[in-house]
Amino acid sequence: MSQPADTKYTIMVFQGLQNLPLLAAQANGFFTSRGLDVDIKIAPHSVELRNGTIEGRYHIIHSTSDNAVTLADAAGADVAILMGGDNGFTRLCVQPEITSYADLRGRTILVDAVDTGFTFQILEILQRNGVSRDEIRFNPVGATPRRLEGLLRDKNNAAAMLFPPFSLYAQQAGLRDMGPAVRVAGPYQSTVAYALRSWIRANETTLVKHLAAYVEGQRWALDPKNKADAIGLYTDWLKVPQEIAHGCYDVFQSGAAEDAALDMDGFANVLAMRARHLGVPVKPAEAYIDREPYPKALGQLS
Repeated sequence: MSQPADTKYTIMVFQGLQNLPLLAAQANGFFTSRGLDVDIKIAPHSVELRNGTIEGRYHIIHSTSDNAVTLADAAGADVAILMGGDNGFTRLCVQPEITSYADLRGRTILVDAVDTGFTFQILEILQRNGVSRDEIRFNPVGATPRRLEGLLRDKNNAAAMLFPPFSLYAQQAGLRDMGPAVRVAGPYQSTVAYALRSWIRANETTLVKHLAAYVEGQRWALDPKNKADAIGLYTDWLKVPQEIAHGCYDVFQSGAAEDAALDMDGFANVLAMRARHLGVPVKPAEAYIDREPYPKALGQLS
């Protein structure tokens, strides 16, 4: 039986360990077996991700749920979250002389942008430890690799929220790891798949196949028998040494959701932090979600 013609589309992601399901789907033919031709683009920062989504240059985004909410509420884009992925694996990394959150008073913290979810995680952590917004400075420098570079280049940059492999490199370089963000800030729905509702309506068959391939990749990534191959994917795609790849694999197992299901408690916390620290109202969680494609994707895998 011949395969259907390739369906070409472009997705955008941030670089990091969270992309293991996509790497697995590519390496194991989960996309091509469904007739999909996926072009994966790496986001340099949230601004390009948002602009490219609105302009139709990127069709499916695998990024933080807060980015989707920002698109909907701040940019007026008609986007919908389609499924989950993970809790972000984020860790606040600081200069070695900083031993408490109080030590961040008067210091500069590197962020992607001042109105994105990981920034709100930082504010939540600091607020819960008695440090207010007006006691720190934010410097928006872009995606995680740029934040790590800024920490290592200039000790005046006191802290940044990082995830592996960048948080692992930070530890190797002698920076202090303050621990998982979710331990202090609460549950977090980080990686989700989302798209413009107009694109969803016009490309439902392609979308459902994409979600099915992603879930199949997630299952593969979480299956212990695939550990060696998964570490190999990290080594090849992230261009990291074996010990870093091992660390990425272990962290992924701790925060990835079974079948990439949405964590509604985590998403509720994302919305609550956004409302609290940005000072703007948010809609009910369901207003940001399209529930129809994901069950259809699971149905293809049953």
